[in-house]
Amino acid sequence: MENLGDAYSNRRWEGRDPRRVVAGATLGGVGALTVVVAILLVTTPLSAVVGATEPHAAEKLGGTLGGLGIPAMFLSVVAVLPSSRREQSGVAVGAVLCLVGIGLFQMAYPYNWTVGEQTLAFETTMAYFIGACVAFWFVFTAMASFRRRNNPQGTVKLEISHKGETKTVEVSPQEYKRYTQAVRGDGGTTDEVIQELESRIED
Repeated sequence: MENLGDAYSNRRWEGRDPRRVVAGATLGGVGALTVVVAILLVTTPLSAVVGATEPHAAEKLGGTLGGLGIPAMFLSVVAVLPSSRREQSGVAVGAVLCLVGIGLFQMAYPYNWTVGEQTLAFETTMAYFIGACVAFWFVFTAMASFRRRNNPQGTVKLEISHKGETKTVEVSPQEYKRYTQAVRGDGGTTDEVIQELESRIED
């Protein structure tokens, strides 16, 4: 039978590349930071520090940074959590629509925003809003799927290789916690866990 420690280590990152998790967490942190900076640009003298002293320059820079930060955080969620290609693609499509909105904002603000011959405020807002909604929906489904797979109120399924066959054993969250603690050396031994699981398979 596969060593339980190896099985646990593999399952811990099941569906996730550790490098991808780190990259996703970094992207989320950068996205959150840009949103904070965007708020500070339009509410504090930070705009003068970064050289955004021209009329409407701080608002334009802040809007751009904030607009980039939100889809970045959405993308970070599906990068960190186990997610399907459909969910990843959905968030990516939403992020692209957000980028379209940001591009329109760059062209429109401030002179073609709400005044001028061709105003683009509505088109910009709708492109970004639809993109954010699409991205949020797929982020929500990814989080819901992850929570279902790790429902603490239900059971945990373990795939065990026994006598050349792979069988599934359902254990309670408490038992699973006890098994993982034993594997880590926090209580009990791996041999005891293996014997207990083998007895459950044979039963």
